[in-house]
Amino acid sequence: MTATQLDHRSGALVVTVLDTGGRPLSHREVIVEQRAHAFPFGNIGFDLVALANEETAPAPGVFGAAAPDHAVRLAGLWLEVFNTATLPFYWSGFEPEPGRPGTGRLRRAATWFADRGCRVKGHPLVWHTLAPDWLRELPADQVEAAVRARVRREVTDFAGVVDAWDAINEAVIMPVFRNEPRRNAITRLAWERGRIATVRLAFEEARAADPAATLVLNDFDVSPAYECLIEGVLEAGIRVDAIGLQSHMHQGYWGEERTLAVLDRFARYGLPIHLTETTLLSGDLMPAHIEDLNDYQVACWPSTPEGEQRQADEIVRHYRTLLAHPAVQAITYWGLTDEGAWLGAPCGLVRADGSPKPAYDALRNLVKGEWWLPPTSLRTDGAGRVEVRGFLGDYQLYCAGRPAPFTIAAPGPAATTIRLAADPAP
Repeated sequence: MTATQLDHRSGALVVTVLDTGGRPLSHREVIVEQRAHAFPFGNIGFDLVALANEETAPAPGVFGAAAPDHAVRLAGLWLEVFNTATLPFYWSGFEPEPGRPGTGRLRRAATWFADRGCRVKGHPLVWHTLAPDWLRELPADQVEAAVRARVRREVTDFAGVVDAWDAINEAVIMPVFRNEPRRNAITRLAWERGRIATVRLAFEEARAADPAATLVLNDFDVSPAYECLIEGVLEAGIRVDAIGLQSHMHQGYWGEERTLAVLDRFARYGLPIHLTETTLLSGDLMPAHIEDLNDYQVACWPSTPEGEQRQADEIVRHYRTLLAHPAVQAITYWGLTDEGAWLGAPCGLVRADGSPKPAYDALRNLVKGEWWLPPTSLRTDGAGRVEVRGFLGDYQLYCAGRPAPFTIAAPGPAATTIRLAADPAP
């Protein structure tokens, strides 16, 4: 990948360095280093909820259930690469009894990530799967009222710390979902009200609760059916902030050609694209004939040396492809560790024993290597200017040990002036 393919991810900033009196610091050595990426490199934070709450006993979870005694090591690995955490708001687990939500526990987890400089996303507000059983027998009007109240409550309670939400998840299949012994209440509501009305419900309630939040329409279905839904939603005047695309590649890497074709199809709506759920396997691939990934159940699904090398190669190719596409605004890898992974698949970047796979190292080498400016020595010119080139994000400049922060905020050339808080020694 050439540098020009990532020009939209980087900038060239001319920084003028001044002393406390506003005089240029001419012909001085300075050290510049990157402190944070602007681009959201995300992963689920499910495994670290217990750590944030200082819990020592395993907590029940759908997946992302690594043992608490592994959490400290996992936290270090997580924070070394990722800067955006997705937290689980699956309704059945979040509120198993009506009126008793797990707000405090997830609020502490969200704050834990925010305190470490991470952005936080909630997933999902409305979804037919994992809807609470206590909702099942209510009439449609009461189901709708409960859904509206749930969306308002969560978005209001987490405003200021959770700044993005999957407002509704998998609405394409929602009204006709049948993979349960009894039809859940959300599927019934979407069948009776219609997809677009259900999408409107989720977005309008969330928007009213926190106008500043980023609200995502998210789906695994990348067929024309999702395009039809998006077109209907936009024609109905529903404001969508981003289109979410899932890419659980349990049956094999999509490849660059297919990935770019999918991105181009969904980019035509002029909305940012979030790769909300991405996985690549480091073991045997799921057979191609499986239509619903949830239908594939095996007793043991190990990571293999050959699969790990394949996963490392594919994750580099995939992230390069995604970053090169200007419509892609965020990427979330769906799982750090194989322990407790979705479907028991070897999709993590870390083995169940806590050791990093080659894919972890490969991704880290991109995010904190090739796409990162390490401490770099530069020299100001006669006017106190120095040019810094790097990925969009936060930086720090040091002159004789005196720090000053600055940001490369937009692609292309720009200029800024910074004044040191104390004069450096001559």
